[in-house]
Amino acid sequence: KELSPRAISDLVYEVEKIHHGTPSGIDNTVIAYEVPIYFVKSQTCEALRVKRPFIIIIADTGVQSPTKVAVAEVRRAWEREPSRYDRLFDQMGEVAIRARRAIEEGTIEEMGPLMNENHRLLRLIGVSSPELEELVQAACEAGALGAKLSGAGRGGNMIALVTEETKGAVVKALREAGAKGVIVTEVR
Repeated sequence: KELSPRAISDLVYEVEKIHHGTPSGIDNTVIAYEVPIYFVKSQTCEALRVKRPFIIIIADTGVQSPTKVAVAEVRRAWEREPSRYDRLFDQMGEVAIRARRAIEEGTIEEMGPLMNENHRLLRLIGVSSPELEELVQAACEAGALGAKLSGAGRGGNMIALVTEETKGAVVKALREAGAKGVIVTEVR
């Protein structure tokens, strides 16, 4: 029997709860529905209308970082300084709203600076790492429009927004900067 996207999403979410502790709900939703989404925890997710396709590069730092640990440490930091972290989270929310608008309006060139800003905010909440910083910097210096860590951080993956013209140089720079794997994909 083939499972519905909703059933797949629910199953993946339960597995993530075992593995990660407090998953966001993003991964299971994207996997199940196979479309870019706009996600706000505790709200209904919405499929993004991609007006103009764009190219992203995903690079792996090779550093494993359990999501559960990163989330717990950010939670503890928030408990120590709630007003500071609430401001940072609010700023991230504003960046996400602006990025959604750029994707849906097809103004892809606006996404690069938003990715850079989101990465800066993620660094401030303490989820970047030297390896992520190295790859983000390499991508930007090689011509990426923007780059940021992806997922819980502290290792794992980063993503870079590129053009057809800069794609090759960014892939090369990421490999030279130590990426353990590099994938190029187009988001439609």
